[in-house]
Amino acid sequence: MEFVGEGLTFDDVLLLPGKSEVLPRETNTNTYLTKNIKLNIPLMSAGMDTVTESKMAISMAREGGIGIIHKNMSIQKQALEVDRVKRSEHGVITDPFFLSRDHIVSDALELMERYRISGVPITDETGKLVGIITNRDIRFEKEVSKKIDSVMTKENLITADMDITMDEALEILKTYKIEKLPLVDDDYKLVGLITIKDIEKSIQYPNSAKDSGGRLLVGAAVGVTGDMLERVQALVKSKVDVIVLDTAHGHSKGVIEAVKLIKREYPDIDVIAGNVATGEATVDLIKAGADAIKVGIGPGSICTTRIVTGIGVPQITAVINCSEAAKTYGIPVIADGGIKYSGDITKAIAAGANVIMIGSLFAGTHESPGEEELFEGRRFKVYRGMGSMGAMDSGSKDRYFQEGTKKYVPEGVEGRVPFRGPVGDVVYQLMGGLKS
Repeated sequence: MEFVGEGLTFDDVLLLPGKSEVLPRETNTNTYLTKNIKLNIPLMSAGMDTVTESKMAISMAREGGIGIIHKNMSIQKQALEVDRVKRSEHGVITDPFFLSRDHIVSDALELMERYRISGVPITDETGKLVGIITNRDIRFEKEVSKKIDSVMTKENLITADMDITMDEALEILKTYKIEKLPLVDDDYKLVGLITIKDIEKSIQYPNSAKDSGGRLLVGAAVGVTGDMLERVQALVKSKVDVIVLDTAHGHSKGVIEAVKLIKREYPDIDVIAGNVATGEATVDLIKAGADAIKVGIGPGSICTTRIVTGIGVPQITAVINCSEAAKTYGIPVIADGGIKYSGDITKAIAAGANVIMIGSLFAGTHESPGEEELFEGRRFKVYRGMGSMGAMDSGSKDRYFQEGTKKYVPEGVEGRVPFRGPVGDVVYQLMGGLKS
């Protein structure tokens, strides 16, 4: 055995105070998640089944960060979760839902309920706009088997072309007291949609992290499994922005080959690979095609990898080693795990991290999918490591290379965390500490 030197974690270090030329509120917190994706705050919610589904991902993107949809669900369900995030907010909706005149009222109701929308454009067989059906049209309609054609709004449709600006669209929506503005081409074919809700959300959340089409950013986790490419294909179809190759030990042949395979099949999709804790591992994954590296072997509050396997590197040291290796290639590094206070975020960034992945601090928020419990008069939410017995039973066993085994060796625990309210409030406190 060879001792490689001193290892430091968050509680072992403090930053020296220095002269500042700016006030905390003037601090720019923009950063790069990958070499191609920019965030407005350096925070992302972990791809864990008690932390991030569409509700959390939407809130994180509105705050300026990003959420990673966990993979402990079917391919179809994960793709749907991504789709919900991408359709939750737009600049211009370039692929709006639509129905035909032959559909019935129940079809419209089902579509509206599934995607939480208040109206649907109606087109003919050639794609021309012939009407629009909204909640107002069907609110008191009892016969759900009626054809849409008999209840939709057909006359005096207000439309615009694709060149319209948001300010112009807002003026039209206000003037005619409508919530949706269909966009049509010269042949009156439906080509887009602008809604008052999207405009209001843009005003309410000016710091939102969005793609080039004005949709919220979202990522999704995948594992090194037999259906990996099938899952990636479904996620790409749902317009996911980044794929996170999620494993406990990223410096392995299977992970390196998986990165190469995803980048070969989908060269335009960004891939975050991990988890690693050494410079050598960082370089190997970058050479395989990774667009960002996730750092952290066992630092999480509910992770027992270091205890069970005897493997790991204290997180500050791991981030320093990996970021120095990644800097040569211009690739961002993500510090994953061990964040207990806002000061830990500051320390991780000082060590070289571009973005911080957070689990436990977000697990207790209203938006997390964990079950809420009442214990001794206080509210809690369930939080578990992806290496816990329960999480592996639900589908995360491949993350710990235990797929196909009948008996698991857990590398995580299950517990509960205090209820913290809306995630926006938690983000505000964390970013306030960072800016200070």
